[in-house]
Amino acid sequence: MKKLGILGPRGTHSEEAALWLKKFLREDFKLEICADIFDVLTAVKERNLDAGLVPVENSLEGSVNITLDTLARSDTLTVARELVWPVKNFLMTKPFIDPQAVKKIFSHTQPLAQCRKFLHKNFPDAEIVATTSTARAAEVVSAAEENFAAICTERAGKLNGLTIAAKNIQDNPNNFTRFFEICYRPRDAAPIENFDGDKVLIICQIDGSRAGSLCEVLMEFAKRGVNMTRIESRPARTILGAYIFFFELETDAGDDALRESIRAVYDKSIWLKNLGVFPVTYA
Repeated sequence: MKKLGILGPRGTHSEEAALWLKKFLREDFKLEICADIFDVLTAVKERNLDAGLVPVENSLEGSVNITLDTLARSDTLTVARELVWPVKNFLMTKPFIDPQAVKKIFSHTQPLAQCRKFLHKNFPDAEIVATTSTARAAEVVSAAEENFAAICTERAGKLNGLTIAAKNIQDNPNNFTRFFEICYRPRDAAPIENFDGDKVLIICQIDGSRAGSLCEVLMEFAKRGVNMTRIESRPARTILGAYIFFFELETDAGDDALRESIRAVYDKSIWLKNLGVFPVTYA
């Protein structure tokens, strides 16, 4: 049976997203809980897992850098699927706790940022404490003697004996997280030439010291009608001022246009990698 790694502990958004795939898409896999996102991707790279489902971007708080950086440094990881997941954040406490008596609120940094206005309005004097995951926040609150609260998934709260103090507390209802399913791809695998999917993800490093170099790369896509849905830059980790670029491209323009534009960008790059062609699923 396929082994799918996720960020733990049980009750994270990652687990909820994976369980949705199992229930609604009827996919058969065994979930493997990992301590952090890097552990998930490392286990896939070392072939201890068949795949990993990891967050790559939140619509409110932006990129998950550890996912992008690990993909950039690997020669054997590829994106097999994107899942767009609606995020619902819950404020949860132990039973019979007056929410107004809460002195500390625990959660991962992203939900804390997503609920900033709610926290400022309703808990201006509470101490805000970051944890490694929303599920870990629920564990901390469950074990505490004091009046603490967690921002977490409903499942994480219930797994730890907590009750709902407030639901859907994110500041913006249009709160989505994009997950990538990451798989292993051998170094000697044939180059990706067919674009049977919704998107393709490429990463490259260009000569940023030359004026107009990024514009020239972007024009290779534009003049062939290839739509770019996202561009992201990350430090190359070589010298100060050197950057690598992630480009997510729609495949509607067709194989020839994609193939030609990627080859043209390759010619203008210091190096380039195709990180996969994949479908997009909406939960």
